[in-house]
Amino acid sequence: MKEIINQRYDEERALYAGRNVRLTDCRFEGPADGESALKECENVTVKNCYFDLRYPMWHCRGIVMDGGVQTENCRAALWYDDNVTIRGAELGGIKAVRECKNVELEDCKINSPEFGWRSRNIKIGDCYINSVYAFFECANISAEKLELEGKYTFQYVKNATFRNCKFQTKDAFWHSENVTVYDSFVGGEYLGWYSKNLTLVRCHIKGTQPLCYCKNLTLIDCTTEDCDLAFEYSTVNAQIRGGILSVKNPEAGEIRADSIGELIVTKDSRRKVEAAVFEGDKKLL
Repeated sequence: MKEIINQRYDEERALYAGRNVRLTDCRFEGPADGESALKECENVTVKNCYFDLRYPMWHCRGIVMDGGVQTENCRAALWYDDNVTIRGAELGGIKAVRECKNVELEDCKINSPEFGWRSRNIKIGDCYINSVYAFFECANISAEKLELEGKYTFQYVKNATFRNCKFQTKDAFWHSENVTVYDSFVGGEYLGWYSKNLTLVRCHIKGTQPLCYCKNLTLIDCTTEDCDLAFEYSTVNAQIRGGILSVKNPEAGEIRADSIGELIVTKDSRRKVEAAVFEGDKKLL
């Protein structure tokens, strides 16, 4: 493997189509403002490198980023890549990852609007992500100890599992399919609307109007906070420990909670409201 240490690059396509290269303590910055430094590369490791230029890693196969920084100027950093591992790094800049496959993120700090779009086979561990529209239309995600803040997260995601995570995000999991969340905090507004096969296990759910228009929604031993107008027109099986502020127009299934502040059934609803609703042992609907 070719070793490159402590070099500085700012020209266009500086290391284009490089093969079997290891870069250590290099910097991609400068007045030439060149784009696409590592485009079309294969089997490249970058260790503790600094990127301040656009589009550095497109159409690459076998990229390892070990430590280092991609600044907010590093727009659209990784696109169309296969086999990407990023450990202990800071990623900034809009659209940092898009249409990649086989991506592993470990111990990273990421601040990137529109992060991760249309990527698949993603493994995440011990990461913090701040993003708007993160992971749009992604598939096959496995994440543990992920802390995520932003809006419109995990929309149209398919086949994902999350464990011990913390999500503070508006409109999470809209139109998602086959998603399971274990032992996590899920806070925000309008959680999971239009989802299919969404399962929440031992989660704490916080925020207004959660889980409406869902199909085959499951809650197992979950707790709620500030949750009102929940489950409208959803097919749901829910076991809630403690209380929930209000349940509105549940379409089908069964909802059980220790206490329900209000059950709202709209008489002129165009849909049937046929779910069984229990407050403790008392059947309310």
